[in-house]
Amino acid sequence: MTESLFIGLMSGTSADGIDAVLTAYDGHKIKVIASDHQLLAPSLRQEILAFRQPGENELHRAATLDSLLADEYAKSVHSLLLTAQVSPADIVAIGQHGQTLRHYPDGETPYTVQVGDPNRLAELTGITVVADFRRRDIAAGGQGAPLVPAFHRAQFATPGVATAIVNIGGIANVSAVSAEGSVTGWDTGPGNTLMDAWIAGHQAAAFDQAGAWAATGAVIPDLLEGLLKAPYFGRAAPKSTGPEAFHLEWLGTFLSGGESSVDVQRTLLELTVESIAHALKTSSPATVRICGGGANNTFLMARLSERLSPANVTTTEAVGIPPSWVEAAAFAWLAAQTVAGDPGNVPAVTGALAERVLGGIYRGR
Repeated sequence: MTESLFIGLMSGTSADGIDAVLTAYDGHKIKVIASDHQLLAPSLRQEILAFRQPGENELHRAATLDSLLADEYAKSVHSLLLTAQVSPADIVAIGQHGQTLRHYPDGETPYTVQVGDPNRLAELTGITVVADFRRRDIAAGGQGAPLVPAFHRAQFATPGVATAIVNIGGIANVSAVSAEGSVTGWDTGPGNTLMDAWIAGHQAAAFDQAGAWAATGAVIPDLLEGLLKAPYFGRAAPKSTGPEAFHLEWLGTFLSGGESSVDVQRTLLELTVESIAHALKTSSPATVRICGGGANNTFLMARLSERLSPANVTTTEAVGIPPSWVEAAAFAWLAAQTVAGDPGNVPAVTGALAERVLGGIYRGR
């Protein structure tokens, strides 16, 4: 079958940059053939992070950010095409996740907000853009997240082997694929978001490189126990969450002020480990594939291997896609689904009434 070229764009919870991948899709699996990462300017990142809590003049700020991020996405696309020596005319579509500002799928009026104007992106690149994936699932009664389990099943599952794919970004999510091929999935809770925020405040670092700082600390048992009692962890799936639920102000309600900062970092790493382990308890996977930025945290990976034993814990690199590029590749795949008129959600995962074709299509020039 002839392969079609799709681009996937992802800027995640950490808001540190934009991942772009050029993929070849044969109708079944995605192959990453080029990748690009563009850092976001610190001022732009701070504006994104500021939306995690209510603030002044939000409508103007969000509209401005919508345009500015589209410009950044366009720069990523142009850089990717230059690297790959591919013409915009060769690309079927760009799958653009957008930058999430708020995600409130529960309550009387559920909503999710992503910015990065797809109209502007289509105009600047001349390429058709597929975007706004999450709101159709929410309109159908779902959580709008996680959307990657269908891709995880198509890309990483092995028939006859119970497999879990765990994405550890700012928020961690799991896709549990049974040996028979059914898939469930949900957000497990904080991945890197609390660890990143804590080390930024205490070590002036964007993240804990390889988990080296956390590795020198000790778990604070009472703190870990208290954090794990958060109502979200006890909720049944389908469910999803975001940094508006797990943030430093929330963490502060559990702290006395006398804790060692490095011990808090160690405890936050263990919170990520324990919440993932709890999520996988009933599916008992034989194989666990880790992706997302957390896969680069050596200490976190070691703790997951210990905690999830006897499961075989590896990264997605072992099955063809480096962990840093999986999320972007997923949105290239979702764009391909939308263009083909095929559904992209899994109702058993999101809670939607039924499968839906996700996203809007914004035609290129």
